[in-house]
Amino acid sequence: MRLSLLIERLSKSGDGVASHQGRAVFVAGVAVGETVEVELVEGGKALRGELVRVEKASPARREPPCPLADRCGGCSWLHLEEAEQRKQKEEIVLGSLEHVAGLERESLERSPIVSASAALGVRRRATLHPQDGKLGFFGRRSHEHVAVERCPALTPRLTSLPGALAEALGSHLKGIEEVRLLEAGGRVSISLHLEGKVKPKLREAAEALVRGALVDGVVLAGGEGQGAPELVGEPTLRDAGVFVRPDGFAQAGVEVNAALVARAVELLDVRGGEAVLELFSGNGNFTFPLAERAGQVVAVESAALSVQLAQKAAREKKVSTVRFMQGDAEKMVDGLIREAARFDRLLVDPPRTGAPGLERWASRLLVERLVYVACDPVSLARDAKALVGQGYRAEALALFDLFPQTHHVEAVMAFARG
Repeated sequence: MRLSLLIERLSKSGDGVASHQGRAVFVAGVAVGETVEVELVEGGKALRGELVRVEKASPARREPPCPLADRCGGCSWLHLEEAEQRKQKEEIVLGSLEHVAGLERESLERSPIVSASAALGVRRRATLHPQDGKLGFFGRRSHEHVAVERCPALTPRLTSLPGALAEALGSHLKGIEEVRLLEAGGRVSISLHLEGKVKPKLREAAEALVRGALVDGVVLAGGEGQGAPELVGEPTLRDAGVFVRPDGFAQAGVEVNAALVARAVELLDVRGGEAVLELFSGNGNFTFPLAERAGQVVAVESAALSVQLAQKAAREKKVSTVRFMQGDAEKMVDGLIREAARFDRLLVDPPRTGAPGLERWASRLLVERLVYVACDPVSLARDAKALVGQGYRAEALALFDLFPQTHHVEAVMAFARG
């Protein structure tokens, strides 16, 4: 069935939302205020509309600056001007806080969304998938392979790497599940994630990539049960005082990440001598700036590689006021509560699923002030509601556009007791 629909808003997944017979219809590739013709598709509880044509275009619509925009799943908002992207990201976060947490936007101290100085060429990590001798991204809402030679969203050092790596690795791509790229400080490393064990021929191919200066280092990660990854060249990169590797986590944009860290530390308002608990601490993105202000920082992280890289940075910096704890955040916090530990400040940077139970942790540890760094608006709103219910007051919100050309946005939110 074909329908003409008015796009009323954008959802947290980035799709447009229209109404049909009292039900929401989700449509990809549209803008708020547009009238579009769609082919209606039943999809469980939700209705989806496949875009047929735009009947009345938004002034914010543009010709996408990438020839793969209609197929590639890497950048879902290339059809929108950057100013509109930022406006809609703000609306998605504020709308989630209003509808889920019951927090009025006027009650929050807000600052303009922070974005990179360039709209393209700033993403310094990517995950590629091999197929038929090519590397590429998944398609929109599918695992359909979209071959990529060049990606304008990636940093200059990475832009042409998908095509160059596919050519250099050739038949070695068979048996590789995914290839991760990472750039930091002008240096590039990659990780090859395999279905099985690392074969000598692939190891030789990795050494050739380093000798030929295509990359600075390679991580060869065998399949489950194959032991620790093998390192070729220098895959560990230095990034603003911490260390990163392609088989671990790193923020997507260096410029905006620096602003995000600075604002989070500022909002936490650590005073000299205070004790800070940091949950989901990663490789130290926030840890070391916090250590410069706090009397003690306890940093909790579940990923072994991230803890190892953070400890390496701590040794290099000669930082002795940080206690690193590896393990599940909930279990680690429960242990601290049993020890009757107390913290003045708490910083959390959880995955997309958020931090269920955060309100209990903060209350039991007698935390006076906390900062929540979020990559999912609904998880943030759910946890914010729980914190407010536990007696914490939502004070400030700052947004950071680490993923231009997509619907993703990072939020930093501050809470205080009472």
